[in-house]
Amino acid sequence: MSTEAKDAPLDVGTGTAERQIARIVRPGSAPGLFWLGGFKSDMAGTKALALDDYAAKRGLAMTRFDYSGHGSSGGRFEDGTISRWLEEALAVFDLTEGKQILVGSSMGGWLALLLTQAHRAAVGPGRSRVAGIVLIAPAVDMTRALIWAEMGEAAREAVMTTGAWLRPSDYSADPYPITKALIEDGDKHLFGSRLIETGCPVHIIQGLRDTDVPWRHATGLVSRFASDDVVLTLIKDGDHRLSRPEDIERLVAAVDGLVSDAG
Repeated sequence: MSTEAKDAPLDVGTGTAERQIARIVRPGSAPGLFWLGGFKSDMAGTKALALDDYAAKRGLAMTRFDYSGHGSSGGRFEDGTISRWLEEALAVFDLTEGKQILVGSSMGGWLALLLTQAHRAAVGPGRSRVAGIVLIAPAVDMTRALIWAEMGEAAREAVMTTGAWLRPSDYSADPYPITKALIEDGDKHLFGSRLIETGCPVHIIQGLRDTDVPWRHATGLVSRFASDDVVLTLIKDGDHRLSRPEDIERLVAAVDGLVSDAG
């Protein structure tokens, strides 16, 4: 069987909501790696490619995809909501086989937890295929806790009256729209202060110099895992991207540890 990664686009949704999701699948053994990228990022980033290289060397399966409005996927970014992107993540995950290690970066960390929750509810906790989770600067509840909470009154008014506000980006010359639909839909998926149960080990990697997801956001998240084994790695000089060679080394080591435990 070939272990070369291949494009495997997937249609998600029906009617006017139908969109084509770009997906790259590398065949291999279990546990497979399942990448969930961040807000306005794509599956060709440094961390995703490093994990794909690791999977290739270990003979592991790996799945990467772009949310609608991101990267090579269809759809408009402005139409994106947490519900929409979670629907896509679940559709892609359902096509994987065997145990999976979820790796979620920033917003992808929130979606990884939401995916796990939805998957466990669908199949039953004892039949979950999620064998471990690595969260990189997890932006859990970001729509309210990290976006709305940091917006000024003028920006909030723009969202509520015009439907969107163009937020400046540290990573692009072009601002990106924060829509009323994104904020209000996000409220349906907030974990808030309630306990979280994944049924598998969780490893969180967080930079102390992260200005997008403050490190205290990650430490607060740790306290909410009900009964899971959780490891928190704080990187003193780490920023939000955590894409330096030393950061990638830590990420691969965290994933490798969960792969070994799952095996």
